Amino acid sequence: MNNLPIQSRPSVYQNWMNVLKVFAVLFILYTFLVSIGMIGSAFKGLGKGFAETLINSSAGPLIGLFIGILATSLIQSSSTTTSLVVGMVAAGTFGDDPRIAVAAAVPYIMGANIGTSITNTIVSLGHIINKQEFRRAFSASIVHDFFNVIAVIILFPLQLYTGFISKTANWLTGFFIGTETITFHSPVKTITKPAVHFISDLFKQQEIIDAYWLLLIAALILLFLSLKYLTVMIRSLVISKLETFFDSHIFKTWIRAMLFGALITVLVQSSSITTSLVVPLAGAGILNLRQIFPYTLGANIGTTVTALLASLVAGTHAPLAVAFSHLLFNIFGILLIWPIPKIRHTPARLAEWFAELAIRNRIFPILYIIIVFFLIPLFLIFIVR
Repeated sequence: MNNLPIQSRPSVYQNWMNVLKVFAVLFILYTFLVSIGMIGSAFKGLGKGFAETLINSSAGPLIGLFIGILATSLIQSSSTTTSLVVGMVAAGTFGDDPRIAVAAAVPYIMGANIGTSITNTIVSLGHIINKQEFRRAFSASIVHDFFNVIAVIILFPLQLYTGFISKTANWLTGFFIGTETITFHSPVKTITKPAVHFISDLFKQQEIIDAYWLLLIAALILLFLSLKYLTVMIRSLVISKLETFFDSHIFKTWIRAMLFGALITVLVQSSSITTSLVVPLAGAGILNLRQIFPYTLGANIGTTVTALLASLVAGTHAPLAVAFSHLLFNIFGILLIWPIPKIRHTPARLAEWFAELAIRNRIFPILYIIIVFFLIPLFLIFIVR
């Protein structure tokens, strides 16, 4: 009898720790949502001139695409980039007409999808000493890159000339909030609005000329920190329990792998983490490239949840339509590429070919990261401007 309480202590302690972690996740999630509201408030105060300088939305969709790549590569978070775009649309940066605003924001979302794959590519460099491990790990990481690039090559011109992604997103949003003239009374906005107003008023009451700049800086810091610690807390709560299940039976079929990738990304709020987790498993030979590929596509879909959450803070048509555009871009990309075997196998074949080049010269993957994610976007933005 005396042994029972002693044996139960670790499990009771662990249960209480898990409960505390759940509350911590909810608090950090609330902080993240408040930071999105603060960004919208800051942009409204700063005006459209500042937004044009920062994002240069009037410069055209091609610049928007490469700004999305560069911005996401720098901060290594498509969730942050898309959340910022949603916040700017909510503030009216892209115009008052929802159709124009959503169409202007879509290229940034496409660019963010490409830029987010930099994280798992960097993770693969950890295997660079071992030739065979690095070949497997590097190919597993860049298959994500190639799929996203091919999806953009196909969908960007279609969106540019037909607007089918933004039009479908606007149509889909209508089912949730009615027409553009109807305000969606979001429960998330109801919960976060008092905190956003309170913090905004604190900055305004200081009678500082750059009050909105300071509010924006504070909002960005809060956004980055909340995303960081949200990821840390959820990983400690969820991922540590799932790591032992990361073996071949989870990836037995492509649909199971895709659903699993989407589920994990929804839980951790980061496709970069989801895809980075399988890179070491690929390097160790536990998972092969064909198993990992559909998993990364599921991660692309799962990462859109962050932007959807951010759009709920705004509570109006255009931000929600932008979030749906992110989701639709990934869904349309899969529907266009996956059913056709020749196109479906192209990202994996390119990844294997690229990995063979990388193991012949180890400086090649480093140059690949610098050139593709930084130098090319910077150069093209400069040329187009």
